[in-house]
This record gives sequence, structure tokens and C-alpha cells, in this order.
Amino acid sequence: MAQAETTTLLVIGGGPGGYVAAIRAGQLGIPTVLVDAGRLGGTCLNIGCIPSKALIHAAEEFHKVCAYDGASPLGIRAASPSIDIARTVGWKDGIVGKLTGGVGALLKKNGVSVIQGQARILDGKTVEVRTAGGEPRRLRCEHLLLATGSRAVELPFLPFGGAVVSSTEALSPDTIPEHLVVVGAGYIGLELGTAYRKLGARVSVVETAGRVLPAYDDELTRPVAARLKRLGVELHLESSVLGAAPDGRGIRMKNGGGEEVTLAADRVLVAVGRRPHTEGYGLESLLLDMNGRAVRIDNQCRTSMRNVWAIGDLAGEPMLAHRAMAQGEMVAEIIAGKRRHFAPAAIPAVCFTDPEVVVVGHTPQEAAGLGIEIVSASFPFAANGRAMTIESTEGFVRVVARRDNHLVLGWQAVGSGVAELSSAFVQSIEMGAQLEDIGGTIHAHPTLGEAVQEAALRALGHALHI
Repeated sequence: MAQAETTTLLVIGGGPGGYVAAIRAGQLGIPTVLVDAGRLGGTCLNIGCIPSKALIHAAEEFHKVCAYDGASPLGIRAASPSIDIARTVGWKDGIVGKLTGGVGALLKKNGVSVIQGQARILDGKTVEVRTAGGEPRRLRCEHLLLATGSRAVELPFLPFGGAVVSSTEALSPDTIPEHLVVVGAGYIGLELGTAYRKLGARVSVVETAGRVLPAYDDELTRPVAARLKRLGVELHLESSVLGAAPDGRGIRMKNGGGEEVTLAADRVLVAVGRRPHTEGYGLESLLLDMNGRAVRIDNQCRTSMRNVWAIGDLAGEPMLAHRAMAQGEMVAEIIAGKRRHFAPAAIPAVCFTDPEVVVVGHTPQEAAGLGIEIVSASFPFAANGRAMTIESTEGFVRVVARRDNHLVLGWQAVGSGVAELSSAFVQSIEMGAQLEDIGGTIHAHPTLGEAVQEAALRALGHALHI
């Protein structure tokens, strides 16, 4: 083996956290090497956030056209619509290709050396990389940044393979199944399950909890459940999966009444969560302190070993690409000598269901659990002119603030397009805004954002349009 190459920063993992850390390090003049076994962009760009939103958009557009195959209040008619799913997948893959290519160009522009290969950690300063076409390369570094992301959870009694798929396979279908069973009513299961329903599949969702999106409060999830019902999605709540059907087509489950039944299907999507990716690259050799399955970190993303850092999904919840990006940028700046800590006032979470759900900061229940006296108010999209003009009046915007000084503690919203309100929500919390600040800000008319102002005004006791 050739003599070990040296660098200041070695990043393992080219997802949102890893590539952002590497780009920022390059901008700051830090010699940096990034190692990734797959395509740059990680889960998010290749088999997660971006392709799922592309498929959701295509499904929604097809669903709209199908709705015009008959009488429409808008006066639109469309005859016998159809979809070429291979072309849809090709379009989705084109978007992914542009974004991953852009990441590669940015890394090159900022002087980051990228090695495509499988990394194996030998110690906290040394990594061996096996590339496709050559001898293993040994790299030594001053700082080691772990950004290996997460993997879909596989059920031991319903392993992936054949008709049983993860979200990865579900995002690149060859055909639309006649009947899709989705195991798990969290955001991944509902996003993809809803998309498949709009693409023409019969969809059944099996969930152990008593409602969909069980991690969110009931008021937020009610419009989503109502929409699923109107779309014809079958919900099997308080039900547990026992395994595959005897013929391999579908699942065996125990329903809410305690009966064991078989739910026949030609495809099964298992979407029961994700876990940190900790196996297969020698992480155990570092003997790092762990927090369950995740690597334990402090508020600078330092692990229990000096100059070994961990960011993103590997460091546990919340498993969000934008959290990983912010952590990666911070780590690069700390290595460059800047004083930084990861202490966001809030991190937005978005479910791209139909309708969308946004949660930023504290909910009323969380604030009450902390002993904070609050004032909270909602404004319905049914009273918003813009929502009416786009035929999306389901849902609301809700604000949570301290009762004593009206400091905004949290925002929640459910409705069409509310993901785009998340930046305003989190900025108001980071800036320490009060209800009066939001209520006194002129919001453009007609926009969905007016519901943000009206929610604040309603919390102050003088909403104008309700």
C-alpha cells in the first residue's frame, strides 16, 4: 500500500451535512477530503427529500387532470388522462442528476478532494478507502467528521425484497401497483401512500397507533385524515403487522378488533422510520459514547473522542437535512477557529402530506408541559381569500406565545402550500418576535401568509377577518 495521504479535515458521507461541511471548510481554506460510497447528495438528494417531492408533485398534477375528466366548477375538461410512469421517473431522475452534479461542481470549485469509495475507520486519525478500480487508499487527518446519515428500518418479520420495498424502491416504480399496502402512518408512509393513490393505486395504510401522524397533535392531523378518507385511502389503525401473507402477496396483521387477517396486495411499502447508519465502516473501533443507536454529541457536534465530530442523522433526532446542513457549516467554522455553538431557537419540521403540515417551536401542549402560561390562537384558511382561489381552504395557522410578554414560542400550520410559511415561522422565533410584531407587519394580499398575521391578531384579541 502506498504511503498515507494527509489532510486537515476528512469527511465520511456526502449527504447534506457532509457536503455542506466540506464546501464551507473549502471556503475557509481548510484542506478537505470527502469520501462517499454512493452518489453525492446522500439519501436526501438521491432517494429521499428531493425525489419524493418530485413524485408527489407529479402525482398531484395527474390527480388534478383526472378530476377534470368530467364536470368541474372551474369549467375545465380533460378527456381520458393517462400517465407514463417510466417518463415520470425519468423526469424525477433528471432533477436528482442536476442537483447531485451541482454538488460535485461546488465541491470542486472550493478545492475539496472527493473520493468515491467505501471508507473504513482504522482509528480517530486514519481511514482506509476501497475504491472501485484500485488499491485501498489510506488517509490520515487532523479532524474526522462523521456524516453517514441513516437507513430505513427493516422489520425482521417483513424483510425487504421482492414485493416488500422501502421508500428507495417506492420512488422509482416500474409500474403502479393495483394495491399498495403501506406499513406505518408517519410522514414517509403518508407522503408516498398519498402519491400512489393519486397515481391510481388502491392504497391501504396499517398503523399501530390510533391515528395518522401520531407524532403530531390531533388538531393538526385531523385535516390529513379527512383528506385520506376522501381520496379513498383505507386506514387500518390500532393494527399490527405479523408478517408476510403465506403466498407472499400482502401481509398478515392483527386488526383493531384483535382478529388476525390477511391483507392481500401486490406491493408492500414498509415505512416505519429510520435509524442512524452505524454499521459497516468501522465506527465501533472508536468506542464513542452513544445515545441509544445514535452517536452522542455536545452542542458543537463533538463526540467523546478529540477531533472526531458527528452530524446529521448519525447524531439522532431530529433527522432533518436542514439540521445536518447547519451542523456541518458550524463544524467547519469551529475547525477554522471561529466561536460557534449549535443552539437554534427552533428547527422547522414539514410533512409533505395532503394537506401539508408544519411544526416550528413549541406546540400548546409542549409549552403547557413546561409550565409556561401561554396564549394560543388559530386562523382558518376557510377565511383566507387566497386559499379560496386555489381551492384549498382546509387547515389553519396556529401561533403559541407567552401570556406575560407575548413572545412567540411556536407556530403550527396545516394546509396546501404551508411548507413555504416555515421560514417566516422559524425566523420570527429566532428574532425573538412578539405577537405585536407579527400583527403589526403588513402582509401581502391575497396570500396564504395573511393567515399568519391574522393568527397573531386573534391571539391579541382583534383578528380582522373572523
